[in-house]
Amino acid sequence: MKLKELERPAVQAWSPASQYPLYLATGTSAQQLDSSFSTNGTLEIFEVDFRDPSLDLKHKGVLSASSRFHKLIWGSFGSGLLESSGVIAGGGDNGMLILYNVTHILSSGKEPVIAQKQKHTGAVRALDFNPFQGNLLASGASDSEVFIWDLNNLNVPMTLGSKSQPPEDVKALSWNRQAQHILSSAHPSGKAVVWDLRKNEPIIKVSDHSNRMHCSGLAWHPDIATQLVLCSEDDRLPVIQLWDLRFASSPLKVLESHSRGILSVSWSQADAELLLTSAKDSQILCSNLESSEVVYKLPTQSSWCFEVQWCPRDPSVFSAASFDGWISLYSVMGRSWEVQHMRLADKISSSFSKGQPLPPLQVPEQVAQASLIPPLKKPPKWIRRPTGVSFAFGGKLVTFGLPSTRLVPQPCPRLVFISQVTTESEFLMRSTELQEALESGNLLNYCQNKSQQALLQSEKMLWQFLKVTLEQDSRMKFLKLLGYSKDELQKKVATWLKSDVGLGEGPQPKGNDLNSDRQQAFCSQASKHTTEEASASSAFFDELVPQNMTPWEIPITKDVDGLLSQALLLGELGPAVELCLKEERFADAIILAQAGGADLLKQTQERYLAKKKTKISSLLACVVQKNWKDVVCTCSLKNWREALALLLTYSSTEKFPELCDMLGTRMEQEGGRALTSEARLCYVCSGSVERLVECWAKCHQALSPMALQDLMEKAMVLNRSLELLRGPHGVSPGPATTYRVTQYANLLAAQGSLATAMSFLPSDCAQPPVQQLRDRLFHAQGSAVLGQQSPPFPYPRIVVGAIPHSKETSYRLGSQPSHQVPTPSPRPRVFTPQSSPAMPLAPSHPSPYQGPRMQNISDYRASGSQAIQPLPLGPGVRPGPQDSWKEAPAPGGNLQRNKLPETFMAPAPITAPVMSLTPELQGILPLQPPISGVSHAPPGAPGELSLQQLQHLPPEKMERKELPPEHQSLKSSFEALLQRCSLSATDLKTKRKLEEAAQRLECLYEKLCEGTLSPHVVAGLHEVARCVDAGSFEQGLTVHAQVAGCSSFSEVSSFMPILKAVLIIAHKLLV
Repeated sequence: MKLKELERPAVQAWSPASQYPLYLATGTSAQQLDSSFSTNGTLEIFEVDFRDPSLDLKHKGVLSASSRFHKLIWGSFGSGLLESSGVIAGGGDNGMLILYNVTHILSSGKEPVIAQKQKHTGAVRALDFNPFQGNLLASGASDSEVFIWDLNNLNVPMTLGSKSQPPEDVKALSWNRQAQHILSSAHPSGKAVVWDLRKNEPIIKVSDHSNRMHCSGLAWHPDIATQLVLCSEDDRLPVIQLWDLRFASSPLKVLESHSRGILSVSWSQADAELLLTSAKDSQILCSNLESSEVVYKLPTQSSWCFEVQWCPRDPSVFSAASFDGWISLYSVMGRSWEVQHMRLADKISSSFSKGQPLPPLQVPEQVAQASLIPPLKKPPKWIRRPTGVSFAFGGKLVTFGLPSTRLVPQPCPRLVFISQVTTESEFLMRSTELQEALESGNLLNYCQNKSQQALLQSEKMLWQFLKVTLEQDSRMKFLKLLGYSKDELQKKVATWLKSDVGLGEGPQPKGNDLNSDRQQAFCSQASKHTTEEASASSAFFDELVPQNMTPWEIPITKDVDGLLSQALLLGELGPAVELCLKEERFADAIILAQAGGADLLKQTQERYLAKKKTKISSLLACVVQKNWKDVVCTCSLKNWREALALLLTYSSTEKFPELCDMLGTRMEQEGGRALTSEARLCYVCSGSVERLVECWAKCHQALSPMALQDLMEKAMVLNRSLELLRGPHGVSPGPATTYRVTQYANLLAAQGSLATAMSFLPSDCAQPPVQQLRDRLFHAQGSAVLGQQSPPFPYPRIVVGAIPHSKETSYRLGSQPSHQVPTPSPRPRVFTPQSSPAMPLAPSHPSPYQGPRMQNISDYRASGSQAIQPLPLGPGVRPGPQDSWKEAPAPGGNLQRNKLPETFMAPAPITAPVMSLTPELQGILPLQPPISGVSHAPPGAPGELSLQQLQHLPPEKMERKELPPEHQSLKSSFEALLQRCSLSATDLKTKRKLEEAAQRLECLYEKLCEGTLSPHVVAGLHEVARCVDAGSFEQGLTVHAQVAGCSSFSEVSSFMPILKAVLIIAHKLLV
């Protein structure tokens, strides 16, 4: 895929890999002349921006050069300094070597030329920077001259020993990629000299013995220090030789991909298997040195490409400079040139159009296919995964990586490591403690320790409440925890009464107060009875009438007292109570109401409580009336403790859980975050695990393992207390609890604690997530659960089996037995197996397709067999009007299973029906009637007569039925549409499609003759025909989509796709 292009007769150099943005430097080539025959030299720098979809490069800097260039190279010397972009070295004629400061070229500020040295003889054609020491530059020219330049001191270059004899040009220089002191040079005579800078002498010379090797390029292996490649530009020997210095007598490998001499070579530093070459055959090839095959090939160029270079920063990109004056940038990942061709076509069209768009360009199919450039045959190393990691169920970590030794000549096994990862050690420790407490039943000590370890007072109180749920007489203990104790109350009351008596000692007020006298009389009488005994019966009457009591009178006045006296004398206690309440004599009213019965007492209490408003009147009303729901709904939330204490003291056992839940819900809804936390105590008292979990979820929006552990500790303890109270089967978790327990079990499983995770899952829960996780945990433990009963399978089972067949038939071709499915279809269709192996075919097993009205037909075949067995319909297929499943014999009511062959092949897609054959053909070919309406293999499949072959059968041998009159209009509409489209079509492809449609629609007419189509399909087809007659093809396509979407695939697959294609063609042609 061409990415960018530049029209310059120039040599090129990429910016170093560390440089960003990416640049490309070009220098006027000394080997080329443009149309102006100018000998001036120019050095230019362009930015390469692949985000820009255009082919142009962004011009960033230009400099006039004193010499044209044979070689250009960009080094990273100085890149570590601030605002430094490295150094460009250019080799020119007459031994000229010029060094440029890239930063100064880009900024157009200071003098960009660092130095100009003319030490060489002849043209400088070979340059290379040391990859380890950026200040070392190797240069080569004529007379076998090789100099090493230190950019820190350019005065005197280093000379590599004595010149190699005979003197000749240096075509290429390359530093070793593993050893920084090794340098090699290539010469036209076909030899390569390897220099050791530490010894300042050549250590080995490599040459081909054929004497036809004319070296034009040299490159070291990116990874193996002793291997290098040499390429020859001699047309008699256009080869690439891979040498290993440890065995320098002959090359290890020779590539002969090019037909003419090779001009340039570049070895990918990102993937050592990829070698890029260009040659005089105008081809640019990327070869795999391991397999010696060409893995990427650009289309033949118009002229020779004299230099190719991989991009150091983007490993998939390379540049190519050709003699026609163009520098192009390509990608080896392979893409279509269609986008660029369309962009170019649009650019040309804009020059010719005069305000009106030109008609669309129809590119021939062969040209469109030729524009596709396949990518590399093998994924390059830079996109391969050197390492991989993935988490598996149960906290398992699966990893793989590169082998420890990078350079291994033979393939080495890649190891995959499975390790257990534990990230929440405290979480696992606390989970283990909870599990041990639940198994041992020692939850009281567990709750006591949790209460002592709690830092917050609310947590401490919650654990104390949870502990009480496990004990006897929990209500009284709940009250004690809330601060209400009967023993302490009695002590306080006694102390208060004593203080009241002490304060009240003193002279009593005098007067004729009747109540005071009666009180004294009754007190004295009571004391007398307690200190003396009645001694004689004669004294009994005297004892009944106290002698010292003042006589009292019954008022008969007309005031309130008189009215009260009359009411009491008449026994009218109700009016008497009314008078007392009106006069606010509440004590008298209560006393009289008590004597008048329960109803009167209740009414009096209510009226008293309604009139008498004190701080404690509301509490009195609730206690007297026992309306605990009002207490929960109307009391101030500041007194939630007192309200809970009232419920614990007075409410019945049946109503207590509901009232506690109501109080907790009100605290959540109307209170703040603090009350929401305290509401958990209400849920603990009521034993509502579900509401406790929901309340916790409101307080903990962010889920963490430790927070979930806190919840599970409380929920499990409360759940255990309910089991002790109601029995193990009396507690069923709600959806919120199940969800959190499943989360908790998943966390435990992720830490590798599979057995513990499984123990926390409720065994009798029917919710799918719990069952699926239980099944997964059970099977993930492997041998640890041997002997245990497997949990029920959590997914619905679909029994797939073949319907038993009634008889077997022997065929003449190969004597191959088969099975036959009986069907009441009057015209069985025929499938033709080939006379290949005599292996019996196992009947296929139907399986339902995912769609409710679709079927998935599959057959199993032995290896090499091409015979296809007719298949019974799957359970998701609607049978036709004449289909009947009751006729299939099924002994015992069970499906008969047959053993599948070891190898099987998927069936060919159903694309067309198989038409019936005449009796003459049935005598030749084996007959096997499948279910009506089921299509099998496509036309042209092995062993089947295609539609085209059937069309050429003699007319007298083809069975034809007349189309019913009600369907004649359907056929007329479709045939007229095909005729109009054929007359309007201009391209050959469309005409062939229409011819195929005419043949495929014959299947539709045949189905209409047989009456095997469903009523809704027939109605839809007639609606499509009406749309065709009206010219509304869009509406026809809509109806077509509706019919196809609600129909059986096997019923309509033979004609609906081609009908859709005809409608689309008609819509485009506007017939």
